[in-house]
Amino acid sequence: MPSSCDPKHAPAGDVGTALMAIDSRLKAIYDGKAGTHAEQQQLSEQFAASLGPDEADDLLDGACTLIYMFMRWLRMAYEDHDRDVIEYVVPSFVASMRMMPKSIRPEVIPTMTGLVVAAGTGLSPSLWRKQYGDWTGGEMNALEATALLLAEHINRLTEDRDFATRMISDALSSASQRP
Repeated sequence: MPSSCDPKHAPAGDVGTALMAIDSRLKAIYDGKAGTHAEQQQLSEQFAASLGPDEADDLLDGACTLIYMFMRWLRMAYEDHDRDVIEYVVPSFVASMRMMPKSIRPEVIPTMTGLVVAAGTGLSPSLWRKQYGDWTGGEMNALEATALLLAEHINRLTEDRDFATRMISDALSSASQRP
């Protein structure tokens, strides 16, 4: 039976801008400049304030598309080793989220975990989330952290700090070259 959360029904959103934000955060972490959190947060808030409602929705959909693509890659990678992606990704993901109490409110962790599980089972994270109403302000940092943590997980598995970003960039390039 087809699901209303099938990714083919989901808008891709602004994947390029979402990827740029994640790549910027990853580079700051890898370069040891993650301590400039206040400055980074201020820039993020200024950028978010400059977006209109449609642009903000596109960015949210883009972040969800990243989460879906990252989980799809992780699912295939773990299945190649006869492992379950949910079993190997979700516990460390939840533990990492819980270690960020200043940025991630505890009450949004179940929602982000649901997004990861939805994506890991082949559902669209954005359509899965829309079943439960509009996004909340408290979920914005957590959504970005979700995409960031999944990208970092991929980079650790591949032992390549740019793998997750490059994978999405290559997919975007391939998609734009199709007639």
